[in-house]
Amino acid sequence: MTPITGVGSYRNSGGFEAYFAVSNGEPAGGACRFQHGAIYVIAQKTPGDVLEVDPNSGRARVFASVQGVDSLNGIVFDGSGSFGEHPLLVTGPHSGRSKVGAIDCHGAVTIVSDTAPRLEGGIAVAPAGFGGHQGELVAPDEISGDIIGVNHDGKASTLASYRELIGGDLGVESAGFVPRDFFTYGGFAYLADRATANNPHPGTDSILRLASAQLAAAGVHEGDLLVATEGGGTTIDVSCAATCSVRVLASGPPTAHIEGHIVFLNNPSVAPPGTPGPAPSSPPPGGSATIGAALAASGAIVLVLAVVLVLRRRTAG
Repeated sequence: MTPITGVGSYRNSGGFEAYFAVSNGEPAGGACRFQHGAIYVIAQKTPGDVLEVDPNSGRARVFASVQGVDSLNGIVFDGSGSFGEHPLLVTGPHSGRSKVGAIDCHGAVTIVSDTAPRLEGGIAVAPAGFGGHQGELVAPDEISGDIIGVNHDGKASTLASYRELIGGDLGVESAGFVPRDFFTYGGFAYLADRATANNPHPGTDSILRLASAQLAAAGVHEGDLLVATEGGGTTIDVSCAATCSVRVLASGPPTAHIEGHIVFLNNPSVAPPGTPGPAPSSPPPGGSATIGAALAASGAIVLVLAVVLVLRRRTAG
């Protein structure tokens, strides 16, 4: 673990959920691309702002601002190409609905939808082959248990629901798609258990993980969507063809408080090295129970933000 620190480096504001995304050089084509390994974080004190964090010094600057939101509560890069030249996607609540913004490498914001259903958390973009929902922004709603898809035209639909556990700080929270070659090379799925004081699920500031072999044995396929609940880390597998189906895979520690994305990492000693993408053409402006036991036992107490940043940087591409 190598924390990104230094004078003036980024620090999370107490009590806020610092969701972030790391670029793989999106979009895959076009005149303007995000730099490989660039880090973007939701600002907590200024509603609507997205910060760009220097991966070396840790210093942050305002990169883009989404107008008309009460806050931002989700961020992810689109690796499918569905959102074209605006691959950095963010979500935020306003007046009981959600706004979805798409941002290009210069920080210009396009509003995809301002009437999407309530959603929040570790959002993801569906890869090719995910039934009729490929290329959609997929996001959970912990209150209803719905898993929502929003396409590039702003049309929203409910893919699936998990209602065994619903409500604030309880329901579906974290999402991630099993990547290509995950079972070929082996690796792990990582999930953050965030310490949250005065909560029935207080968390431990740990990283939980499941091995690719465990997921394969449970019948998970590459391209499936995994979603974990905020309270206790119950993890479900969502697969979509003509319709979407849901089944429970794992349970985390009973006290776990889950936040952020589910991050998949291929075994770096087996997988071929990634090839960094180019810098932008012009710079952005300044300014089941057995598996559950394994999941519980795999937590290692760490500084969550730092370790995931480093893991994502090492395996991006």
